[in-house]
Amino acid sequence: MCGIVAAVAVGNIVPVLIEGLKKLEYRGYDSAGLAVLSPDMYRLRSVGRVAELEAQTGGLSAELGIAHTRWATHGVPSERNAHPHVSGRLAVVHNGIIENFADIRRELQAVGYTFTSDTDTEAIAHLIEYTLKATPDLLEAVRLATAQLVGAYAIAVLKEGEDRILVARHGAPLLLGLGKEGTYAASDASALLQVTRTMVYLEDGDIAELDRTGHRVVRQNGTAVTRPAHESSLSADAVELGQYRHYMQKEIFEQPLALANTLEMLGGARSFSPNLFGVSAPEMLSNLRGVLVLACGTSYHAGLVARYWVEQLAGLPCQVEIASEYRYRDSVPNPETLVVAISQSGETADTLAALKHARALGMERSLAICNVAESALVRETALRFLTRAGPEIGVASTKAFTTQLAALALLALTLAKQQGRLTGDEEVKQLGALRHLPVAVQKVLALEPEIKIWAQGFAMKHHALFLGRGHHYPIALEGALKLKEISYIHAEAYPAGELKHGPLALVDREMPVIVVAPNDALLEKLKSNLQEVKARGGELYVFADADSEVAESEGVHIVRLPEHYGLLSPVLHVVPLQLLAYHAALVKGTDVDKPRNLAKSVTVE
Repeated sequence: MCGIVAAVAVGNIVPVLIEGLKKLEYRGYDSAGLAVLSPDMYRLRSVGRVAELEAQTGGLSAELGIAHTRWATHGVPSERNAHPHVSGRLAVVHNGIIENFADIRRELQAVGYTFTSDTDTEAIAHLIEYTLKATPDLLEAVRLATAQLVGAYAIAVLKEGEDRILVARHGAPLLLGLGKEGTYAASDASALLQVTRTMVYLEDGDIAELDRTGHRVVRQNGTAVTRPAHESSLSADAVELGQYRHYMQKEIFEQPLALANTLEMLGGARSFSPNLFGVSAPEMLSNLRGVLVLACGTSYHAGLVARYWVEQLAGLPCQVEIASEYRYRDSVPNPETLVVAISQSGETADTLAALKHARALGMERSLAICNVAESALVRETALRFLTRAGPEIGVASTKAFTTQLAALALLALTLAKQQGRLTGDEEVKQLGALRHLPVAVQKVLALEPEIKIWAQGFAMKHHALFLGRGHHYPIALEGALKLKEISYIHAEAYPAGELKHGPLALVDREMPVIVVAPNDALLEKLKSNLQEVKARGGELYVFADADSEVAESEGVHIVRLPEHYGLLSPVLHVVPLQLLAYHAALVKGTDVDKPRNLAKSVTVE
């Protein structure tokens, strides 16, 4: 969601702030702003894209500043609600949500403070400024003020007359960058690759002071701590578009490489070892009574596929919960359950909170499946598996999803072996299938020209229906999500067997029906569902395997995938759905990488 960049360095940092904000545009935002000391405080804010803010910075030079992209939570997108927010001679930018901001606001209004925005962030600025009246040291004032905040925050603070920046985090990501010319902070490492690859990841409750020569970190109670520095494995090239038109297109075509990197450890493996998930995995994965998956959005769909795999292969009951719902209902805990939390960023607020809730209920066996090694989710779990998809910039997730599926297939097969349900021959077969998966996905990408033709007709539609059966029903859900996210075409997905229980009433010539039709045990059942659509004049678009006996005819269009891939078929079948959504959005002319109202990393509840 919102993005933060801060810099104190030798030389002009305004280009660094602007370039950092550009690298954070993928997170989703509606306004942008910055505040610098030059030498007095100078603030710029604008509604719209970072380019509009950049146009206002001509000739501006400073060696210390903070910048922000805002995704509206409190108050509509407007210049007065854009960050930074100012109180007296200090300015603040903030990611997150302050739950008790209304109480703080009333208390500050009672002592004479005037609020000019609808945001919770302005309350932080005034609270720090008010605290400074009794505690003139800025670090101490930030420490005392943040102790009063309830909710999630990452903040950066500057003040006239101070040659330093203060930052603090609780429940929202924030890291430092250590460069030769200065010290930096951001909500995402990609914003700082332009100046450094040396990162320091702050933990919840950390407050850091940044100046040109370095930094120091204290805890909320004032105790000094040292956080280790890491060399980021990202490169500036990894977040560049290169030959592609959009990041989503780039990331769709990066899936073979992302899968190869994720499954690299299987290169010489002869078996599925629990050690793939951590040194304590052999003990933690033994004697399980079930699996609980916690996730949101696309990651939730990956979890739904995993439920079929875990129950079919390992014979363990598997429950999949939307993280934002799980934490607010009464559930029945079982300490012998493995809790699997899935998140691309590892900072998804609802997933983190759901994981903590499960642990509070006594379920300590936990596994993170995540794309970011230094994320909060990875630090919170006993076991972890990194998907190694590389940075995913497009808001609509693609390569993160397929690498999550690969990781979950590994988990299901490992659990099957732990449960004594995986024969030697089957183990060899599935190891081979996983190793071949990148090549199989590359073949599916070659179908793009056929899918582009379909997309021409889709762009004129207002609604679409997706159908799938078995472990391809979640793939239908994911296809519908992709289409609605970036083309704004209303799309819904159903298990094909549910068609006659309501959705069939919607089917007519104007309602395209997209069908995921692998050559599996449910294909004959699915064919009957196709006839139901055809008999009502519906237009069918079928993604079938090469050996599926589904014939093309009037109103039945077929794209054939190169091969049936058994257990791992969902990984292949989602790729054409991604391409269909992408090309439909291209025809409609929507903002593919930054769809309206959405954010990449949802770090607030």
